[in-house]
Order: sequence, then structure tokens, then C-alpha cells
Amino acid sequence: MYLSKVAIIGGGRVGMSAAYALLLRNVCRELVLYDRNLDKMKGEQLEFQHSLAFLGTTSIVAAASFDALKDSDVVVFTSGVAQNPGESRLDLVKKNTEILQSVLPDVINHSPNSVVLIVSNPVDILTYHADKILRLPKGRVFGSGTSLDTARFRFHLSEMLGINPKNIHAYILGEHGDSSFPTITNADIGGQPLSTIAGFPIEKVRAAYQKTRDAAGTIIAAKGATYYAIGVVISQLASAVLRDTKRIFPVSVPLDGQYGYTDVAISVPCVLGKNGVEKIMEIPLSPDEKKSMDNSVTILKNLIG
Repeated sequence: MYLSKVAIIGGGRVGMSAAYALLLRNVCRELVLYDRNLDKMKGEQLEFQHSLAFLGTTSIVAAASFDALKDSDVVVFTSGVAQNPGESRLDLVKKNTEILQSVLPDVINHSPNSVVLIVSNPVDILTYHADKILRLPKGRVFGSGTSLDTARFRFHLSEMLGINPKNIHAYILGEHGDSSFPTITNADIGGQPLSTIAGFPIEKVRAAYQKTRDAAGTIIAAKGATYYAIGVVISQLASAVLRDTKRIFPVSVPLDGQYGYTDVAISVPCVLGKNGVEKIMEIPLSPDEKKSMDNSVTILKNLIG
């Protein structure tokens, strides 16, 4: 296990699913569970501790004080109002932006060298504001973005193809929301372009994307919220930073001219390492994909204000 500390801000289902995923993978030496409801965090802490005989030796801390965040390597921000049935992620802009603005300055005052991972929705808007609030070196603030969308897309493609999703290289980019889009032109499976696979027409790719786009609404309608899969995604992203893996994930990051955009945070493929986003990959987009990216950027910029 690496000598590292992760702090999770927000004791809801997403934050605690992330904590559980981190514990199962033995990612960090210390895990801080921060929420204003300290009693709830103590309950979560105790239940997690009861699993340690079968897992690693992670130290788990329940906290309602920012002092506990000192020297965190990664801070995961999951605090905020959840998406309700019938709502879009963008409906949460005002409420969750206010929560972000009230909490983040205290977080970084106590742990100024942290990499900050934004998960709360709308993640692109909150990532943009977090970057402006904190003014940390480039890459130290990023959002989970379309990493979950991409995982969903690869899963649904794998169902149709009969191939392990780990061997499917296709991204969902843009807004983490209704204007996201699949990058079909550069998707490949084992080096073979997806578009050239016999018996797999573009209609099936679009069907896989439609399932991806509808997934959150389907899950929310069935059980009220999504949290397990994003918990695993958070664990993967935090691990990539803590272990300096240099893996590529589609995460939300403030752009500074990449893809021709500025003054917006949006999901594009990025190399993650100990400094957060260490490189933004500029993959080729088809004319239609570029139009989709333009649409996402326009929607997000209109909401940034």
C-alpha cells in the first residue's frame, strides 16, 4: 500500500461507495470521511473498520472538522444535492455551486498541496468554479467527468460484441450530461477500428450510446440514485493519482486552448499522475464529433454565467 491520504467530502451514498471501493482495493493508508453529520460518519467508520480483518490496514477517520484533512494527497468532493427523478444534472447548478463555494476554500486552506477531484453534479460546472476558486497549479483540480459514461458505453458495446470491455477503446466526451457524445471514428478493439468490424453497423454503436445516455435516468427511476459504479470510478481515478500510473481517463478539466476552447471545463482524454491531470490528449474528432463538442461547450458556457 502506498503512503497516502484520501479525504472524502460528503457522507452520502456516492462518497461512501467511493470509500468502500477504496478500502476494497487497499488504495491508501488513511481515509478521512468528512461530513457535518459526525454521528453518521462514525457509524460508517465503524462498519468499514469491521471489514479490515479481511482487507488491508487502512486507518479510517470520521470527521466534521477541516483539521482532519491536513496533508491529504487527494480530496474527493462529493457533497451536494442529489439528482432527483425527472431532473437533469444541470438543474443542480445553483444549489451545488453555493455548497462548493462555501466548503472548498476551507478544504484547501487545511490541505494546500492536495489534488482535488470534483464528483458532485453538474460536474463540469463545478470543476470550472473549483478551478477559479482554488487557483491551484494546472491539473490539480479536475472532475470525474465522462469516466463513468465511458465505462457504461464500453459495457454496452461489450454486450453486443461479446468482447471484454477492458479491450474496447472508445470514449464518451463532452458534457457529463445530455450533450455528451461517443467518439466513434477513432474507437478500436484490439487495434481494429470499431467501424470496420463485420456485422457491427453504426446503428448498434448508436444503440449502445443510447443505453449509456439513458442509464442514469433508468437507475434513478428504479432505485433513487446511482452510486456504486461512480464509487468504483472514483477509486480508479484516485489510485491513478496516488500511484502515478499515467493512465488515460476522460475527465473534466479546464481547457486552455486545447480543441480550440478556453474558459470552460469539459471531458477530454487526460493522462493522470501524481500531479493530477498531467497531460491533455488532443485526439482527432470527425466534423460531426466536433459539432457535438461545440454544442457541449455552448451549453456549459451559457450556464457558467
